[in-house]
Amino acid sequence: MSTPHPRHDFAVVIPAYNEAEVVPDLVRELKAAFEAHGLQGEVLFVDDGSTDGTAEVAEREAAGWEAFRILRHPTNLGKTEAMLTAAAATDRAYLVLFDADLQHSPDEIPRFLDRLAEGWDIVTGRKVGAYDKRVVSSIYNRLSQRIFNVPVSDLNSMKAFRREVLEGLTLRHDWHRFFVVLAHARGARVTEIDVELHERRAGESKYRGLFRILVGVVDLISVWFLLFFSRKPLLLFGGTGLALAALGVLVGLVAVYLRFVHPLLGFDPYIPPMGYRPLLYLVMLLETLGFLLLGFGLLSEQIAQLQHEVEGLKRKGSRS
Repeated sequence: MSTPHPRHDFAVVIPAYNEAEVVPDLVRELKAAFEAHGLQGEVLFVDDGSTDGTAEVAEREAAGWEAFRILRHPTNLGKTEAMLTAAAATDRAYLVLFDADLQHSPDEIPRFLDRLAEGWDIVTGRKVGAYDKRVVSSIYNRLSQRIFNVPVSDLNSMKAFRREVLEGLTLRHDWHRFFVVLAHARGARVTEIDVELHERRAGESKYRGLFRILVGVVDLISVWFLLFFSRKPLLLFGGTGLALAALGVLVGLVAVYLRFVHPLLGFDPYIPPMGYRPLLYLVMLLETLGFLLLGFGLLSEQIAQLQHEVEGLKRKGSRS
């Protein structure tokens, strides 16, 4: 039995939050693209707790289009949660993550699906055109490339992927930005194509401000820790603990030298006003912290081993 072409077995996932103004154009252009390119998929429109009637407008504009389904979140959960909700609501083999603001054209969808047909697991878009957050986005993407060694230059754009890629991935809030990084770390084949960026037609961006930058940096550090140390936590905690313990030994040797050896060599002993007690306290602090971190690292290794065994059992269960 031959595998259907991605153009015949896909779902377009559209997270939307307060996008009522642009929904009529979105539905009209999506429908036109489906007809023009002979696409046989479905549209999963996820209303993420909108308060401006986004879902109602979408329901009215898409009336009679059987391929268009509306999923609802009672409150605003985020783009990551919207993507996971849609993935759980369909059995299509391929998903296309598409923003509701029409900054990308629906006519780009076939290009992504055709690249998936070549055997790639994930196809990401590389934005071409002017946009407000180019500097911040460029820094973020370059950092991600350098830290995670992913073979794409834009992690936060339109993308298409095999639905099975999500299996086994744990995506926390706002981690849609790191979906490609986590999947690539598990062996997913990733490529990218240029995709034209258009001006937003109505409404305002939901991802702006200094707080969003701070959240992105914190999430990047969190994902970095997850990928590099969750499997071998002893490398971080044990290494740091041993370094502190070694530093404590060095400080102790310096204290012994100053207290006993230095005067024997004929030098006038310099005795601080408080004696050598601060050095002894420092030795005690460094040794205590060092061995605590070493013990924490050993305990973390046991937890990581249990997690690895649980994941192995899950994979066996999914195959059976």
